[in-house]
Amino acid sequence: MKNAIVAGALAVTVSFAMLAFGFMAGDPGRPAGGQALAESGPQLDRGAIEQIVRDYLIANPEILLEVQTALETKREEEKRVAQAETIRASAETIFNAPYDGVLGNPDASVTVVEFFDYNCSYCKRAMDDMEALLSGNDNVRFVLKEFPILGPDSQQAHIVSMAFRALAPEKYGEFHRRLLGGVGRAGEASAIAVARELGVDEAALRAEMENPAIREAFAETYELANELSITGTPSYVIGTQVVFGALGLDVLNEKIEAAAACPDALC
Repeated sequence: MKNAIVAGALAVTVSFAMLAFGFMAGDPGRPAGGQALAESGPQLDRGAIEQIVRDYLIANPEILLEVQTALETKREEEKRVAQAETIRASAETIFNAPYDGVLGNPDASVTVVEFFDYNCSYCKRAMDDMEALLSGNDNVRFVLKEFPILGPDSQQAHIVSMAFRALAPEKYGEFHRRLLGGVGRAGEASAIAVARELGVDEAALRAEMENPAIREAFAETYELANELSITGTPSYVIGTQVVFGALGLDVLNEKIEAAAACPDALC
């Protein structure tokens, strides 16, 4: 990826350099004001221009790093703005989808949305961050957006989870903690075992697992993730920002404070 960015930066640098030399060396498209300068100097062909640019960049390679940094910054800003626009346009689906589990204060002014997979080791570690947020800040509403991306076992575990939430929403938080905090890989059998431990009838659970609304919810979540450039777990939406990865409690608190102080990430 970085090689591609460097190559792009080099192409941009060369293009601008050639444009500049073209202006100075009698390019047909130059403004009339450059004619005197062009006529007073030697006419350079393409090969000569490329050699000058090459020699200059070799002598001053830090320019490529400056161009690369500027290009990366520009692209990150464009992505951030696009994500903020997507969050505004899809706010109801992101923050208030009827199929998502909700923990914490339902009337809190700040909502944290986590895209997670039950077989994501980083999500397991990040569960401690969630618990710390919920115990240390009563102004946080935590939305769990089920995002099975780690294979068939994950898909089945999340189907059970969605069915469990529909049947026993008041116990969903405990189900989530037990399944995500369990040892070994989560799948249909382990998820059903947790559901039974919490008192949900297996026959009723299996019937609910066939509800087509579960697959529709997954499809909507996958589409949202694509629009937000989310490809891994855990990923968070906080205010109008997207946070990628298990970056720790301090980062999450920083984003929560920013969202509370400024609901519009562009302000």
